[in-house]
Amino acid sequence: MSTRDAPARIGDLPPIGRPANSALLAAGITTLAQVATHRPAELLAMHGVGPKAIRLLSEALTGHGLTWAGE
Repeated sequence: MSTRDAPARIGDLPPIGRPANSALLAAGITTLAQVATHRPAELLAMHGVGPKAIRLLSEALTGHGLTWAGE
C-alpha cells in the first residue's frame, strides 16, 4: 500500500500522518489497544513511523488510560 492510499485516520488512533498510518496498517495495528501491546522502539523501527508519531501515540495512550508494553 502506498502512503497515498493510506487513510488519514485509522480506528481510534490519533492523526499521526499517512506514512505512519500505512506502516501500522501493514503491521495489522488499527487500535490504541493494539499499539499498547508494543514498545515504542518496535514501532520506530517501522519505515514511516517517527518520533512525532510516537509522541502522538503516547499522548493518546495516556488519554485512554493505556501504556506501552513493558511500562
